[in-house]
Amino acid sequence: MPSASLPQPMRDWLHHLETHRRYSSHTLDGYRRDLRLLVDLYPDTPPASLTESHIRQAIAHLHRDGLKPRSLARALAAWRGFYQWWAPQARLERNPTTGVRAPKAPRSLPKALSVEQAQSLLDRPNLPRPSSAVEWRDQAMFEVLYSSGLRLAELVSLDWRYTHSPTYTSRSWIQLEECEATVMGKGSKTRTLPLGSQAIVALKEWLELRPSLLTAVSGDEDSQAALFLGARGKRISPRVVQLQLNRLATLAGLPLGVHPHSLRHSFASHMLQSAQDLRAVQEMLGHANISTTQIYTRLDFQHLAQVYDKAHPRAQKKG
Repeated sequence: MPSASLPQPMRDWLHHLETHRRYSSHTLDGYRRDLRLLVDLYPDTPPASLTESHIRQAIAHLHRDGLKPRSLARALAAWRGFYQWWAPQARLERNPTTGVRAPKAPRSLPKALSVEQAQSLLDRPNLPRPSSAVEWRDQAMFEVLYSSGLRLAELVSLDWRYTHSPTYTSRSWIQLEECEATVMGKGSKTRTLPLGSQAIVALKEWLELRPSLLTAVSGDEDSQAALFLGARGKRISPRVVQLQLNRLATLAGLPLGVHPHSLRHSFASHMLQSAQDLRAVQEMLGHANISTTQIYTRLDFQHLAQVYDKAHPRAQKKG
């Protein structure tokens, strides 16, 4: 079976994720690639006939071919998600992914900026004040990333206000008067985040200039609703955000490549340094498991112990 074609059950699962779970196109493309890995290894074996032995051998084969532990874990997660959805419908006796584990991957993250570096990036001390629509758009994007700790996909999904029509409904949007952003994150979970004062200032400047980027070809509802627009008037792409942030970081003289996720990591680290409230940071980042937040913010045991000593009522008792 050619890699460009997936079995119908897998296509049905991807369609379910797109229409019922509202997964992003980026996530769906990743799942599609991971499913193709399995299909290419067993082109003549239908999904209903794959066993746990097949899955284990597939992981071992891909590992020998040089696939990194993180990629193997992601692929196995996609296969497991598919079978968890499809196995009950197909009345399979057993989910073949049950009990299979991928090699452990190191949890590496982009290096956080220092507080001074973040301020240098956003305050632009050696650069002129933003003036054009694109410059104010970029300023607003990066202020929002650092202000609220958004994922890149969450940032580009923002609408400038809540919109609902027969053919379009906002997933994520800002509310300037309330200084808040409502965001649909991973797993279609919605959370509300504060927008800092500097983000509000930049957003207001950008919204004044935003109509200048709307064009005749950007008349679709998604473009009309999108908060951040690209040069052609369409919703901005993640790649453009990455390129513009790298450009600004270079102009600001920062000594490292700055990725949008670096600003999310910086937000988490700086919030934790100031508030030392792990649970609050978890909620703002949209992590389902607090252990993810612990790794994300690079907490060491000593810092966790200090948080425990200050917060736990039994830790404060003497004798």
